[in-house]
Amino acid sequence: MDKEVRMTIKMERELREQFVALAAERDRSPAQVVRELMRLYVAQVHAPNALTAETIRKARRGEDVVHAGDAEEFYASLGI
Repeated sequence: MDKEVRMTIKMERELREQFVALAAERDRSPAQVVRELMRLYVAQVHAPNALTAETIRKARRGEDVVHAGDAEEFYASLGI
């Protein structure tokens, strides 16, 4: 995706320093983290309910993900 716009925000210096340091510890640029947070926010706002929003967050973190070879295996893993 091409980046077409720039956003400037104001924040406390200490918050910025903590944010930049944490992003670096995770080998991410601050811009990558901000875009990810923005995408998450947009998804949450458009999610039909809180359960769906939490499911999306978990899936993005790789939590509670079911891997199956086919539909039969998938349903079996869910107890259906």
